[in-house]
Amino acid sequence: MNIVVIGGAGFIGSHLVDRLLAEGHSVDVIDDLSSGGLANLAEARAAGGKLKIHHLDSTTAEGTSLIGMRRPDVMYHLAVFPRPQRSLTQTANGFASALTVLDAARQFGVGKVVVALPATALYGLPSVRSLPVKETDPVPRGVRGVVARAVFDLLSTYREQEMVEFSALALASVYGARQQHEGGVVAAFQRAIDQGSPANVTGDGRQTRDFVYIDDVVDALVRAGERSAGLLINVGTGVQTSIRDLWSKMGGNVFGAPHLVPARRDELLRFAASPVRARIHLGWSPWTDIDAGLIQLRSRS
Repeated sequence: MNIVVIGGAGFIGSHLVDRLLAEGHSVDVIDDLSSGGLANLAEARAAGGKLKIHHLDSTTAEGTSLIGMRRPDVMYHLAVFPRPQRSLTQTANGFASALTVLDAARQFGVGKVVVALPATALYGLPSVRSLPVKETDPVPRGVRGVVARAVFDLLSTYREQEMVEFSALALASVYGARQQHEGGVVAAFQRAIDQGSPANVTGDGRQTRDFVYIDDVVDALVRAGERSAGLLINVGTGVQTSIRDLWSKMGGNVFGAPHLVPARRDELLRFAASPVRARIHLGWSPWTDIDAGLIQLRSRS
């Protein structure tokens, strides 16, 4: 297939590009390189597949024109949301980016659009009883969550009114090689360990997250490009791991207990995402638990 990956030079995007090229697809990467980097695509470029890299902003006329020239079978938009540390304006721009890409898909007859959304923002502050969260009527948390919900509603509208097919994947806490330390707690902990110092942890460290390994996530993305339609689908393990336990599993206790800093005002205390819908509609289940994933991360670092 002919595939466009917006944000293909980022952490998740570059791993997806590797997989798509290995399967023989023709891949165009659109990336403004504000978060990702060409170094992430070094393996893809060396592999000698059908890869073209375009240093472009997908919201510009040049980005739309490129989509029109390529007329992809599948388009992945992995750059809707910047890192959480970015400004609220940049986060809000994610909606405009999704709108531009969807309108290009409508205009040029793109077969399928797959969008990645942040699960921890989309599902707000779930109660203990509701964990692991399911995809029914998400209640967003913060600006990122509101924009994520708005993007999903936009996808649904374009499907109903413009016949643009989509899948929206709500990703839990993804980790793996190439992730920058600002991008996730696993990468931040690994950096602290590499520097031989305790990591900073907000709150008391007992808050939990659902850590899902990058190879599992890429497999879900590929499946979403080939099957299922019009759905929000969680990509997570359904298993909670506390931040303190993560530090211990990574061997950080050798350098001492984490350094506790005040919790953020909107700190999410517990989270896990149910993978049941993904199993039904994508034929996907996570196969890498946190211990195995951390071993693979160390071997690839």
